[in-house]
Amino acid sequence: MSSKISIPELLAALLVAVFVAGCAAPGASSPEKIHKALAVDTTRSVDRYILGAADVVMVSVWRNNDLSISVPVRPDGKISVPLAGDVQASGKEPEALARDIEEKLAAFIREPQVSVVVTSMGSHEFSDRVRVTGAVTQPASVPHRSGMTVLDMVLTSGGLSPFAATNKAMLYRQLDGEIVAIPIKLDDILTKGDISTNYRLHPGDILTIPERNL
Repeated sequence: MSSKISIPELLAALLVAVFVAGCAAPGASSPEKIHKALAVDTTRSVDRYILGAADVVMVSVWRNNDLSISVPVRPDGKISVPLAGDVQASGKEPEALARDIEEKLAAFIREPQVSVVVTSMGSHEFSDRVRVTGAVTQPASVPHRSGMTVLDMVLTSGGLSPFAATNKAMLYRQLDGEIVAIPIKLDDILTKGDISTNYRLHPGDILTIPERNL
């Protein structure tokens, strides 16, 4: 069996390692920071997509097939559209990009109607994922979905290992350029039905479960 690791797999592993290494001053963050981190909108996912470099979009111009094009978002955040030229795409929703293209095309054609569809979500391959590491059957990295919780990630990983320190788990969330460490009581969730720490996950979250001292 080949032991080669693909470039995307290596990048993902390095991302997790750097993130966790940067988080963790010992113990949880302050109650104020935890409260603020838990107050963020956890519904953001691919349901509300923000374009970025490496995405590919299909730009369709109604009744002007010669202007329609499939094009990648360049590293500078722009795309090139016939007649419209370079248009800023990174940081915008597809609908907003379509309106910007319409404005540029209006100088050449009457009442242009443009639609933009994302055909490849390259920019969100890592940033819109959630991960679980540590004392689990299989560490996992999966796309974020609105409504997913801490328990969903534990189940996705195949469950806890026999050596898991279940009430010492920590959820790491990036907020305002800082890593916030949020305590998770997995034993309370799994054995007592206490779901007070079964928080909904946000894109980029990392759940870590340490091993207990033997």
